[in-house]
Amino acid sequence: MFNLMRRDLIIQKWQLLVFIPFILVFILTNSHPILTFLVSSFYIPFNAYYYDEKAETNILLNSLPYTRKEIIASRYLSAIVCMVLSIVLVSLFLFVFGKNFTLTHIAIGSGLFLLFASFAFPLFYLLKQGHIFTIVLISFLVSVAVIPSVVDYLMDYMPMITNFIASLSTITLYTGLALGVAILYALSWGISTIVYQRKAF
Repeated sequence: MFNLMRRDLIIQKWQLLVFIPFILVFILTNSHPILTFLVSSFYIPFNAYYYDEKAETNILLNSLPYTRKEIIASRYLSAIVCMVLSIVLVSLFLFVFGKNFTLTHIAIGSGLFLLFASFAFPLFYLLKQGHIFTIVLISFLVSVAVIPSVVDYLMDYMPMITNFIASLSTITLYTGLALGVAILYALSWGISTIVYQRKAF
């Protein structure tokens, strides 16, 4: 399974060269750290899905001595590994360029990535190949644009939610959110595994 995870990085070696300039654009344009962490986490895992969709790699993968559970597990685990590596790299760049960021920015950025990935990953196996990546990418961009406005609206016009959140301690709030995202990611993993095992290639 480790070899499957390593395969994604080897296949994307040229795209990884674009990764650093891509992230530097966000940093040098003073984008919010949360957005920078989110987009950087998004880059490698979704490029891997795009490549597989384009090259129909699933046919090859299923001819190798790996179970379908292992193939899905490698995808979900490599997404977490790539997210961690991206966060470390972005944190280093932000520090070098004197940009302020906090652990809260990292937590929210990584949480949003895992949340979006939980919904997006199963789509690569549920929907017909051809335009899945485009649909997911557009959904991601729309989410980034819409979610802040939705949150602001809820905070302004639903005081019960605001008061409830304010009443929670920071540790309780972050623990609850982390647990919720982890459960959702695990459910997504399970759904993808079930769909992939039944899928014909």
